[in-house]
Amino acid sequence: MKKLTYTMENYLEAIYELSGDGTGARLSDIASRLGVTKASANSAMSTLAQNGLITNEKYHEIFLTTIGEKQAVATSSKHRTIRAFFTEILHIDPSIADSDACRIEHVISEESVNAMRNYFRTKEKN
Repeated sequence: MKKLTYTMENYLEAIYELSGDGTGARLSDIASRLGVTKASANSAMSTLAQNGLITNEKYHEIFLTTIGEKQAVATSSKHRTIRAFFTEILHIDPSIADSDACRIEHVISEESVNAMRNYFRTKEKN
């Protein structure tokens, strides 16, 4: 599978966050969450389905595949780590931190994210 665009990663993350215990996400909720039209969200669902990242049947909930969930979890984890670093360590306003984390999560290296996670672990021990 080729690398996804930032937009496609955001769709995966939204599906992951909107999905509950055994339930999928609705197209209208995904579109609303990302501030896009249903038509745009539907087009993105086609792309994600073609890449094997979701199962998407017309008029049904959307579910992540195992591969899609793995990628969504990784993106979501990066987002939470960056947002926490910005709010807890740098004392950046939460809304700004969340917005910046959403953009940064797609380009930051695993090494940098792991350094932030290690910082938190070290801080917790002290």
